[in-house]
Amino acid sequence: MKIICVGMNYADHNEELKHTLANEDPVIFMKPDSSLLKIGNPFFLPNFSSEIHYETEIVVKINRLGKNIAEKFAHRYYNEVTVGIDFTARDLQNKLRKNGMPWEICKAFDNSAALGQFVPLSDLKENIDNLPFRLDINGKTVQEGNTSQMIFRVNRIIAYVSRFFTLKIGDLIYTGTPAGVGSVNINDHLEGYLEGKKLLDLHIK
Repeated sequence: MKIICVGMNYADHNEELKHTLANEDPVIFMKPDSSLLKIGNPFFLPNFSSEIHYETEIVVKINRLGKNIAEKFAHRYYNEVTVGIDFTARDLQNKLRKNGMPWEICKAFDNSAALGQFVPLSDLKENIDNLPFRLDINGKTVQEGNTSQMIFRVNRIIAYVSRFFTLKIGDLIYTGTPAGVGSVNINDHLEGYLEGKKLLDLHIK
């Protein structure tokens, strides 16, 4: 199982982090399977960072084997979606970027990929390109987005990544985060919503 992630996929998030580069293709990075946080488990703050940020994202699950998928056929390769969190060691990321070094360790560490309950696309009111989602922390909304704001839509992402990686059943694609990222702290309660329905519920320890 692969966890494929898209960076810099919302213009407002790029602005808040001062990313000025206009990308012609999706920015892709990956997380190992050890980064997956099992549903129901808390997230423990790691000792190598003092600034762990949440990044709320729409996540799709691949349901069939595919390689070199045409964008017009990409919708056939997933039928479930959820809300996930790409936990990021922001202080470590900033240091690594400043030194021009790879920054996998700030993104792909253990349990850094939180995942909500998947729901069938057929159960949703809107299609994949118009899904509202949000994250609440301690009962207050801290981040909101809609897949209509993506720079690269889900089907484009699938077509692009399948040029380089064979997609397999169960692979996950984290599709990027909108503006509003911020730090998490011990005892925070995180709740992720898709179309107003809570799919993700976890505590910070």
